[in-house]
Amino acid sequence: MRLISSRIRGMKDLLPEESEKWIAVCETIRSEARLYDFKFIRTPVIEHTEIFERSAGDSSDIVNKEMYTFTDKGGRSVTLRPEGTAGVMRAVLENGLHNQTLPLKLMYNSSCYRYEKPQAGRYREFFQFGLEIFGSSSPLADTELICLAGSILQRLGIKNIKLDINSIGCVNCRKNYLEAIKTYFAEKNLCETCKIRLESNTLRILDCKNSKCKEISSKAPLVTDYLCTECEDHFNGVKDSLKSLGIDYNLNPRIVRGLDYYSRTVFEFSTDIEDTSLVICGGGRYDGLSELFGGSYLPALGLGIGIERVLMIMEHQKINFEHNEPLEVYIAAADDKSRLYALKLCELLRKSSVSAEADLLERSLKSQLKYADKVGAYYTIFLGQEELEKGEAKMREMNSKKEYIISIGEKFLEDFLSVQLKKFGL
Repeated sequence: MRLISSRIRGMKDLLPEESEKWIAVCETIRSEARLYDFKFIRTPVIEHTEIFERSAGDSSDIVNKEMYTFTDKGGRSVTLRPEGTAGVMRAVLENGLHNQTLPLKLMYNSSCYRYEKPQAGRYREFFQFGLEIFGSSSPLADTELICLAGSILQRLGIKNIKLDINSIGCVNCRKNYLEAIKTYFAEKNLCETCKIRLESNTLRILDCKNSKCKEISSKAPLVTDYLCTECEDHFNGVKDSLKSLGIDYNLNPRIVRGLDYYSRTVFEFSTDIEDTSLVICGGGRYDGLSELFGGSYLPALGLGIGIERVLMIMEHQKINFEHNEPLEVYIAAADDKSRLYALKLCELLRKSSVSAEADLLERSLKSQLKYADKVGAYYTIFLGQEELEKGEAKMREMNSKKEYIISIGEKFLEDFLSVQLKKFGL
């Protein structure tokens, strides 16, 4: 049979086995962020286009090439979010969260959409776990966010993590730097894309993957040589606090972010896979973004962790996922009456936080046993007419084949829990 369609290129089905890994990663990030007092926020997947044009910059690759933008039935230009920060900033300002007790720490797990060439660990629909801090201009906030990112990656078990940091300065000191690198790059033979970037988005030349442009960029003026006193003091504060906490980092003056709203501190965590450096997490400050949205000045910083990239790296590094706990109890039933009773027992177990399943396909007992073994059930309980009449049934521990007789009446849960306690020697 021919299907009427297949999935769109750059999109991915998240199948049950991988979903369990996805959930495990997200739960690990969430639980670590809770230790730092981050609260969860959810914003719509679709926003007015101007939100992203203002935040990303109308000359950025995201706005010019990658956004899924269309006119809705009301004639408004709307866009599927290409990243999470802009929508969260809009929500903070619109709902007055910045008027509450500061600093405000928010986390989110969002699907994002960019029409770009699908690549390793990146799809046109991808998931990003974001962490944002609003209200602090202190370098200690930068340090705490970097600490949290490092803790998350360590807790996930990712090996050979490298931290690169840089400062790209503020709007004022960056003007002098942009003039310097424009003058430098104007005399060079850049790739066609970077020739366009020279006038519209010069900083992005430093991030070009073209080998020729990489060589040219390696000798370009350094942004850290053009920092104003305030930005230099701020960056020194970040470096000093990282050192005092024993956090290793590399100074990388070539780091730039792909969005125009970043200022001052920027950072990336990466690891190597087959001699290729892959960024797992990136972030930085965006102190001026609130003013771009019509709000008052609100210092802020954040980071994004690509879930697909994390999953790919963990698979490659053969890191065990703590996920997909096996089914605890499978109840095999011989007839219709037993199947109905099996559902009743399953509900009792589930209400006691014990995972349980019963036959829904009217299979033979032999087939049910094969199924219980296939899904890794720890125990199997056998039900038939005789068991229903006697009020007790046989429960088998599938690995050891050890069997117990337990009540299937009022003492069912008591007997079951008693067997579990014996399992742990209690």
